[in-house]
Amino acid sequence: MLKRTLVLSTESARHPFRRSLPAHVLRWEEPEAKAAVGKMPATRNDDQDWKLFALSFSAFFTAFYSFIA
Repeated sequence: MLKRTLVLSTESARHPFRRSLPAHVLRWEEPEAKAAVGKMPATRNDDQDWKLFALSFSAFFTAFYSFIA
């Protein structure tokens, strides 16, 4: 019969580093649950993706043209 040693870590964490972490670090909490508790603000900007795209595009355009000139 196969005997297993006592496992004091999370078996779902397969990587050795993740196995060494405490259980509360690996616990997943939904963002809605955090917002309900009050840890995270409930507001969100829907246009944040477009702002990031515009900023990234303009930064690349500026860097590219500065190397050409």
